[in-house]
Amino acid sequence: MNGLNDMIIKWGIVGLGNMANAFAKAISETTNSKLICVASKSKPKLELFAKNFDIATSNRFSNYSELIRSKEIDAVYISTLNNTHVELLLECVKNNKKILCEKPIAVSLDQANLAYNALEQKKDSFYEAIAYRYHPQIESLLKIIKEGEIGEIKKIDSSFGAILDVGCYPISFFNLFNEQNKCMKLIKSKGSFSITDVDDEAEAEFLIGNNITANCKVSFKENLKNSCTIYGSKGIINIPSPWLPSTKSYLEVSSNNSYYKDFTLSKKNIYTSQIENVSNLFLDNKIKKTYQVDIDESIEIMNILDKWRESFSK
Repeated sequence: MNGLNDMIIKWGIVGLGNMANAFAKAISETTNSKLICVASKSKPKLELFAKNFDIATSNRFSNYSELIRSKEIDAVYISTLNNTHVELLLECVKNNKKILCEKPIAVSLDQANLAYNALEQKKDSFYEAIAYRYHPQIESLLKIIKEGEIGEIKKIDSSFGAILDVGCYPISFFNLFNEQNKCMKLIKSKGSFSITDVDDEAEAEFLIGNNITANCKVSFKENLKNSCTIYGSKGIINIPSPWLPSTKSYLEVSSNNSYYKDFTLSKKNIYTSQIENVSNLFLDNKIKKTYQVDIDESIEIMNILDKWRESFSK
């Protein structure tokens, strides 16, 4: 692919909603990525988006498959409705395209497993777009914990706003503490569905390994505070902005009768960081992987989300 030889990843976007706009704005600030092609089934949306982001007429597609088959691009950002992700992902794999897919990867574990099987020999070709994982705030958080400032983790609380759409955020956060040879077990849960059969409110308690209790609540009904709090044997870390940290974010650390704010400065916004990191991984699969959500973790997350949703839908 030309992009790999030029040490730049040439991207296409399928689906031109809000996240596609965020992606297109962010990619212009990267050093290793360029937006080349866009696709939408809405002609007015396609033309307006292409005009705003200076996309050549020949690289505007009203058919997703045509974009995926284009020889002009190396990678595809899938930003369509959740129930279309896997079908498009499978098509990307067949056409040897790298993939960044909006969360969730699928609407069920069975669907996600189709993606997993297709990617079995190409695992380095896929990442899920859980953007906060690419922000340096995560590294700062884990460094404080590793240095033992709050002691042994006992409990984690997390909240956001339905299981399938954003439940992957708290679950992926809990997974940061689900070290090798541990497991995450659903202990109890409750929830409700709207008249359209979409989960609109849910709570759950998990056990990570043998010692960490993890609680989360997601809701479309309540205006929940987006936050995460980690309770240790010697102190507490509060994360005021866990999911969309800004270029200047902070953690609140309380331990041994002291309190301070640990600031994290980032030169790039969260979406620019995500694109640049993923493109680097696509350019050189020898780069050390850190907190990106790969296909293995996507399956873990979907497995937990499936069990959570099923637990109160019976």
